[in-house]
Amino acid sequence: MTAFSRFTPLMASLPSTVPFVGPEALERKSGSPVKARIGANENGFGPAPSVLSAMAEAATGIWKYADPENFDLKAALAAHLKCRPENLAIGEGVDSLLGQIVRLVIDPGMQVVTSFGGYPTFNFHVAGFGGQLVTVPYIKDREDINGLLDAVRRTNAPLVYFANPDNPMGSWWEADEVVAFARALPETTLLVLDEAYCETAPASSTPPIDALIDLPNVIRTRTFSKAYGMAGARVGYAITTEGTAKAFDKIRNHFGMNRIAVAGAIAALKDQTYLGQVISDIKASRERISAIAAANGLQALPSATNFVAIDCGRDAAYARAIVDGLLGHGVFIRMPGVEPLNRCIRISAGKEADMALLEAALPQVLKSL
Repeated sequence: MTAFSRFTPLMASLPSTVPFVGPEALERKSGSPVKARIGANENGFGPAPSVLSAMAEAATGIWKYADPENFDLKAALAAHLKCRPENLAIGEGVDSLLGQIVRLVIDPGMQVVTSFGGYPTFNFHVAGFGGQLVTVPYIKDREDINGLLDAVRRTNAPLVYFANPDNPMGSWWEADEVVAFARALPETTLLVLDEAYCETAPASSTPPIDALIDLPNVIRTRTFSKAYGMAGARVGYAITTEGTAKAFDKIRNHFGMNRIAVAGAIAALKDQTYLGQVISDIKASRERISAIAAANGLQALPSATNFVAIDCGRDAAYARAIVDGLLGHGVFIRMPGVEPLNRCIRISAGKEADMALLEAALPQVLKSL
């Protein structure tokens, strides 16, 4: 089957790719079910019962489009964050917002700074708009915040991406260091500060909202996919100055949000008691994963996220063999994509049944290797 012949030269030059291979695709390929889905950084503890109830009620109105201004969700978020609704932009998950941010500032050929081995979807969007990545290696399994700043100054890049806490390693920087980094950037460089995992991180790692809200060249992105357990609903938001937030209206999909997801997000913000319990469950699961790793001679790295990166002590081929071996037991995990991070595997927090499957399968896989 041939493709349409009039794609733009940029589109014609790009590979058809999916940044992540999902467990569904792995199930189709192997013909076997995934029993423990602990590889995609989803929250297996799920959303609050109050959230599910609100979403079920909202389903009766699914014949209607969602409010294109996202008024109610912005109001709820503003009250929760203690900012103004005008400081917020809403999108179909952080992934969608990242694409919009790249589109706002990048023309073909422009340079974009990020960490080598950082979140692949951001790189995917940069390539899709013709940007050129300038990558900075991790240092001791943590993003090199000073290296990112040096790269921006060296290249005069109009865009830099920094995740705190980090995916795929789970590491983090303290809030005062993040603020200093943001304020040291040139005014012409837009910082994407990805805070997808901020709810599971130490409070000391997340800058207060008012610490950065005055900077028009800083956009903080957050999500309901992780701690709130709503990955499939696709609700994300950006926090920035009023003028920068308003720019999203020029390019966003105004009817991109769905009513059921919006109702769930508003209900999730109201149920902070449940959120606190889930954060406690995630912490306990991280400790369980670390204990399982230690019992098998592997080293868990400190994590501020809903997953744990585990140093397998050898190379990427060995880590890949562990990933594939666990999948053979129905345990789905992932691994970082580039050296030296890919000596590790990455396991998401999960319920006790998931941990039990991991605990039983891992020693068998290691023995077979």
